[in-house]
Amino acid sequence: MVKSRVVAVSAIAMLIAGCQSSSSPDVRARNAEFGCIAGTVGGAIVGGLVGSTIGGGGGRVLAEAVGIGGGGYLGNRLACG
Repeated sequence: MVKSRVVAVSAIAMLIAGCQSSSSPDVRARNAEFGCIAGTVGGAIVGGLVGSTIGGGGGRVLAEAVGIGGGGYLGNRLACG
């Protein structure tokens, strides 16, 4: 139950971050940087949650670590281009 709430809140935060717009180049650069960071952190959170559902014991820790790393990488690639 808690995991689904964290995933939902993370997804909503990333969607809201994508809706920001402005005509100022400085604001656009700041928004792009925020979106990049939000994508990386959001991907790591989702990846860690997915990884925690796989394996048991010591394997679970490894699956979480791989999920965090992989999710962070994918979130970064998607958000930062």
